[in-house]
Amino acid sequence: MSSAGHRWLAATLLGLAALYLSAFHDDRHRIATWLVFALPPAWLALALFRPSSRAPFWAGVLALFWFSHGVMAAWTRPYAPALATLEIILSLAVIGLASAPGLRARRAARASRRQD
Repeated sequence: MSSAGHRWLAATLLGLAALYLSAFHDDRHRIATWLVFALPPAWLALALFRPSSRAPFWAGVLALFWFSHGVMAAWTRPYAPALATLEIILSLAVIGLASAPGLRARRAARASRRQD
């Protein structure tokens, strides 16, 4: 993944962590929800800058959970549709950014096979 790709993915993950910090600020179990929801994307954003990191892969895997949570929140919490929609959009962005290098490599491999 390119340096620019890492920066975009890190920014998206930090945005997701900030969303969770703000969404659960009045929760009765605030610390527990922050540990479960806000800490993983923040940790993955920091891990992106280590060499040979598997953080993009795990960000994509966890984004499926975040997406599912956003859909569930949209259906069960009608008072906060904007937060749920933002969670869905950010999780889809994480999935797209984490998958982009693999999709580009697959497209390039197909193109080289066609030329042979």
